[in-house]
Amino acid sequence: MLRLILPILLLLVGVAGGVGAGMLMAPSDAGGAPAAETTEGDAAASENPAQIATPSPGESVASATGLTEYVRLNNQFVVPIVRNGAVRSLVVMSLSIEVDAGTNSAVFDREPRLRDSFLQVMFAHANAGGFDGSFTQAQAMGPLREALREAARRTLGPSMRDVLIVDITRQDA
Repeated sequence: MLRLILPILLLLVGVAGGVGAGMLMAPSDAGGAPAAETTEGDAAASENPAQIATPSPGESVASATGLTEYVRLNNQFVVPIVRNGAVRSLVVMSLSIEVDAGTNSAVFDREPRLRDSFLQVMFAHANAGGFDGSFTQAQAMGPLREALREAARRTLGPSMRDVLIVDITRQDA
């Protein structure tokens, strides 16, 4: 009889802990839907509505107010590092793009062209030796970040704010 009580007791404790954690982690807004990620411009605008900027002729409303969203590109980028005609290592990267609020669908609509532009930049960086040695140092990553930013701006236009390198790893052969 004791053999049956102990597993049931452990199951009940586990379920109660899971329910408690779920209630603790639940969103606090009334709708229950997760809120979009925004930057500090959103908080400043909600505290003082008079601070909301008016956009200039070439600027969107989201750009003027500082509201942004982060769009994670679905697939990783795999860049082979070729030396002396052979693949010496692989660099795998995941990217997210910071865009004005409400323009995230434009990223997905243009994703094939965006991925092509990013791969061209990454291949050029790899061929220039950018992924050799301590490639994650700030001075080594700076040119790559800037080139990715420029490629995204050419493809997405002024609604693109930044390109974020979420994950990067190099696997040597």
